[in-house]
Amino acid sequence: MSLFTLERTVPLSLDEAWRRLTDWPGHGDLVPLTRITVATPPPTGVGTRVVARTGVGPLLFDDPMDITVWCPPLDDEPGLCRLEKRGRVVLGWAEIEVRPGPGGRTRVLWREELRVSFLPRALDGVVTSVAQTMFGRVVNGLLRRG
Repeated sequence: MSLFTLERTVPLSLDEAWRRLTDWPGHGDLVPLTRITVATPPPTGVGTRVVARTGVGPLLFDDPMDITVWCPPLDDEPGLCRLEKRGRVVLGWAEIEVRPGPGGRTRVLWREELRVSFLPRALDGVVTSVAQTMFGRVVNGLLRRG
């Protein structure tokens, strides 16, 4: 499995950083050839299913993820969301955490462990590098949005 962590410190409130990072369809706007939908009724919480559909034509696959931890930030308390990836192609988990940072800013931690089912473990380093670059761009893009 590929494990990586992204860290950012942004001039946003905890609530605003959380709102932007948990805008599931917004993730799809930033991942090439991907559309993300929420397959369960609102509000978002434990048990919510998010599905990323990636590809073109016959080369299309779904990446279903279930939210297993949903603790939005409250006042100055950190927030944490954990998604378990339950697809046939992509497996693993992701955690999104927001916590108070220096100077009234917000510290964002994105931790992810993933495995692409049809790739040999010898390519885990390549998967880590590609995923870290792609998700780094997603995190940056989401945090820049208004």
